[in-house]
Amino acid sequence: MKNILASLKRKRIKKKTINAILNSEQYNNSVVNLHRIDKNNVGDFFCAPHLYFDVLKDKSLDIFDYKVDNKTTTNNFIEKISNNSLIVGGGGLLNRSGFSKQMKLFEKLTDKNKKIVLWGLGHNRKDSSTYNNYIDYNIELSKFGLVGTRDYNMPGEYVPCVSCLHPIFDTEFTSTQETGIIFHKDTLKKDNLVKRLENYATSSNTTNLNEMISFIGKSETIVTDSYHAMYWSMLLNKKVIAIPNSSKFYDFKYKPVFSSFDTFEDDLKKAKSYSGILEECREINHNFAEKAFNYLNLS
Repeated sequence: MKNILASLKRKRIKKKTINAILNSEQYNNSVVNLHRIDKNNVGDFFCAPHLYFDVLKDKSLDIFDYKVDNKTTTNNFIEKISNNSLIVGGGGLLNRSGFSKQMKLFEKLTDKNKKIVLWGLGHNRKDSSTYNNYIDYNIELSKFGLVGTRDYNMPGEYVPCVSCLHPIFDTEFTSTQETGIIFHKDTLKKDNLVKRLENYATSSNTTNLNEMISFIGKSETIVTDSYHAMYWSMLLNKKVIAIPNSSKFYDFKYKPVFSSFDTFEDDLKKAKSYSGILEECREINHNFAEKAFNYLNLS
């Protein structure tokens, strides 16, 4: 009963926050970058442009703040959205129920002359029947001022995750282990699976960036069900076996070997590395940044 009441309360907060924004005058005074600010998910935390460009420094907002049971937080969300142009992304914000209300809100705000840039976000459907299949986005991209998605085969300009700009990827590493496994935070809850793979070196996306990149750097092959662990491993020229848990794994330009935690050992020899991905992703993001900042009138 307590959970039901809490859920109903969150629904009321979401509706009230969204309606307050839709009923407010909209301005493009400055800019705010929305993404999922989750310190327990290193990929979500580091996938946002505000971390890599001085003009966006300290201009961030958690996309989940619209449902927080705290008036100060929701009022700040309403004020920031209503008064500023928006950069939305990165992360798997599209075709995911947890973000659909926010993304639909942003789409409606474009009718009020709100300047909105979508930067490095992508689809993230959990329905396995959609994996590796072309799917429509749950928003109309043409309504937004500038669109860059991390999904190579989908509509919009291809813009891989901006986290490639982090200087940590310039570090040189020496491989000291053949295979490393990086678990998504949800997979860590599967005690039997983690126990079964205890003979392998393991990490997870709940660790900090330095520890994760160091773990990737010392591994020749990474096995993972974390999108950013897959992406960052490719940036570091590692062989990658991906264990998909949503549609997001299938639309990166460069393909890993797809497998499962039950069969990956049979697929280890199939994995290959790519060269030049880091440089390519950085160039794409710098070029997109120039267009975005011109559109948003940022110097």
